[in-house]
Amino acid sequence: MGSLKGHLLPGMFFLFFSLYYAVLVSLALLRGQRFLKPPLPPRDKQGHRWWQRIPMEGAVKIVACLMGIIPEFFYPLGVNRMKIIDWEDPQRPFLFQNNWQHITMYSFFLLSGVVDIVSRSCQAQQNIKLERAAEALAFCVLALLMAAHIENKSSLEIRVHILFIVPTFLVGLVLTVEVWVPDQPQLWVLKTWMGLVLSNWLLQLCLVMYIPPSGQPWRGENPVDLAFLTIFFCWHLGLAAAILATVYGICSLWHRRRSSGKGASGAKYQPCPTDYSSEELEKLGTGDELQGGGVKV
Repeated sequence: MGSLKGHLLPGMFFLFFSLYYAVLVSLALLRGQRFLKPPLPPRDKQGHRWWQRIPMEGAVKIVACLMGIIPEFFYPLGVNRMKIIDWEDPQRPFLFQNNWQHITMYSFFLLSGVVDIVSRSCQAQQNIKLERAAEALAFCVLALLMAAHIENKSSLEIRVHILFIVPTFLVGLVLTVEVWVPDQPQLWVLKTWMGLVLSNWLLQLCLVMYIPPSGQPWRGENPVDLAFLTIFFCWHLGLAAAILATVYGICSLWHRRRSSGKGASGAKYQPCPTDYSSEELEKLGTGDELQGGGVKV
């Protein structure tokens, strides 16, 4: 990961998921949903084919993380970094510190993908709290690893990674809160906004450290260059908010057009209620039988 390609992969990964969640949040707000993603029906009411029950979100997490883990071990070709201790040295020093930090980061996001698949495909009922807890753990581990990653680094790397830790920690904090209160739209918006900031700043980090647009490397010993890093990060806060607002506007136009089309054909859009319990559904079914005259005296 300590290269341009190594930072581009997680940057694009986070950007893809942030835009995906921006669409989900926008549609959930427009439809007045209680939950960001309505719970899945029980396993026995889902498709019979196993690939129909595998969530695309979990599969993408696993594939993207494996694409990050394998190069950390074996790229460039002929290199093997699977050793963690040099047993030939009498002092037994640890090896490949940065690579093992990146592998640990990818592994926890891979674990989150596995939890998504197990929760939605293998259990009788989807466990949303477990999915949120796994995501929160992955982001908290990422923030912790980044805090350790800046040790013995230059002033430039320390500044960009500290600014990266800020949105990472906030996303992990929001996901932790969502384990207990998943039905708060304010948390959905904050999580998506910080996710966009996190992904955009990771891509900005590629420009700062590897391909500066000016053609001249950033000078970490210059306080003016360090000050502009913080200024650019603040700009990314505004850019992420603008992206989120744009996605909401596009989804709003699509939602209005679809709703008006359904209204013209005589069908009125109604949000799918997701807060009914099984007992309430049984009561509703009993009420329908009474109205239909299905009860004999």
